[in-house]
Amino acid sequence: MQSAIYSHYRFKVEMQETFGIGELARRTGCQVVTIRYYEQAGLLPEPARTAGGHRAYTANHFRRLDFIKRGRSLGFPLAAISGLLSLVEDGDATCTDIDAVAEQHLKEVRAKIADLRAIEEKLERSLAQCRHKTRSECAVAEVLVSAE
Repeated sequence: MQSAIYSHYRFKVEMQETFGIGELARRTGCQVVTIRYYEQAGLLPEPARTAGGHRAYTANHFRRLDFIKRGRSLGFPLAAISGLLSLVEDGDATCTDIDAVAEQHLKEVRAKIADLRAIEEKLERSLAQCRHKTRSECAVAEVLVSAE
């Protein structure tokens, strides 16, 4: 599918390839419901509609969705991705602005890693103490039952 984009400076018509939501999903590996959610959340701009009312996505939608997917793969929450998108699209934003968002996320990731290591140690200790006899002697069950 192609749509016409009209230049404000000339009456020259530039054709731009468009595709439906299913094709965008296929090309990006995102589910259709995820794409619609990103639109509702304001992360992905609402596409133009065809005469039949179908969404007409462009390469810009693909690039933006790819940015969102990369951010999600790095564990950024949607609010941070929204902020990063704004910064990336803002001609006045600095690398320092973008780095601040990434540094905050890195702190959060490190805190989660520390929490997971503490959980790992507790489970390892419980399993090492477990005698695999009766429920009353099970160290793993004791960790789950007691409020330490």
